[in-house]
Amino acid sequence: MFTLDGIEKLKNNKSRSINPENPTGAPGRGGTTDSDLGPSRKGNPKIDLKSGETATLAEIEGPGTIRHIWMTVTEATTHGSFVLRDLVLRMYWDGEDTPSVESPLGDFFCNGFGARCEVNSMPIVVNPSGAMNSYFPMPFREKARITITNEHEGDIEAFFYTINYTVEDEIDKDTAYFHAQWRREKYTKEAVDYTVVSDIKGKGHYVGTYLALTALERYWWGEGEFKFYIDDDEKYPTICGTGTEDYFGGAWAFHKKHDDGTISSSTYNTPFMGYAFQSTEDHTRDHFPRKDSIPTHGFGRDALPMHGLYRWHLPDPIRFEENLTVTLQQIGNDDIGLFERADDIASVAYWYQTKPHQPFPELPGVKDRRPR
Repeated sequence: MFTLDGIEKLKNNKSRSINPENPTGAPGRGGTTDSDLGPSRKGNPKIDLKSGETATLAEIEGPGTIRHIWMTVTEATTHGSFVLRDLVLRMYWDGEDTPSVESPLGDFFCNGFGARCEVNSMPIVVNPSGAMNSYFPMPFREKARITITNEHEGDIEAFFYTINYTVEDEIDKDTAYFHAQWRREKYTKEAVDYTVVSDIKGKGHYVGTYLALTALERYWWGEGEFKFYIDDDEKYPTICGTGTEDYFGGAWAFHKKHDDGTISSSTYNTPFMGYAFQSTEDHTRDHFPRKDSIPTHGFGRDALPMHGLYRWHLPDPIRFEENLTVTLQQIGNDDIGLFERADDIASVAYWYQTKPHQPFPELPGVKDRRPR
């Protein structure tokens, strides 16, 4: 997965691709729609999403493996910056009734807060401007179904997607199913750990975390430890980190000293961990259709600090046999000492497991998903 080794080997699986030009992925049916330029000349590259509509992007008979997903969406809508939280991505494997993947579109691709940022990692890549890519392998034995739901006030006039997959002869017995779950607490509680994901039932391995933290208090926010309660763990976890920035591969509050002597946190992107987004700019200004209608108060670079981070456990997956719960402490540091704090936290947990999975908690409504 991480090297070119084996790329030269012949295999028996077959390559297929689904997009609006070929919604079934049928062989020999790509680009068959007409346009003003004539037959098979970019006749249907996108779909429209009516407000309240759920569109099925792919329905694929197995066995197979989704290899790559690319998506992008226009911001030219009623409340532009909310679109990435107002669209909900879901994935279902083998005819299940409840989704194995459920997340606002942006957060799944490590673009939380309704804001766009570039991500350059191994499984998730986001390129200018809002080109979202996933390379997580997603195997299925009987059937795969992927949907997108528009919970935005307005219609989406341009949603583009491509889903590349392979048709397999069979899926090995030791192959698990991909899962991803979004959660949020707009106000966490002091001295109560935030739950990233709870009580996963089955055998599997945890492969990643995306964290979108809005700081509601002053001073450094990242002293809290990630905890992994594996199988029979109760009061104490088997794996406990040393701090939030440490978990994401950073140190010392991500500080970088500049030539003028000032010190500030520095963002970064690497294959397995990154601090991709940091902002105090109000991204909800797109709520207003014209610049001259934007109020002079309450907008600009005075928003609460927002921090977007990712960590992929691909070389070091967290293995579990029966059960897994992942939590994060809320602990700060004011250079005098540590203190319990409360913030606004959203997250996506990514893992593979055997079926069946536990039904997810109910996804919060659109107003409770939107960024501050």
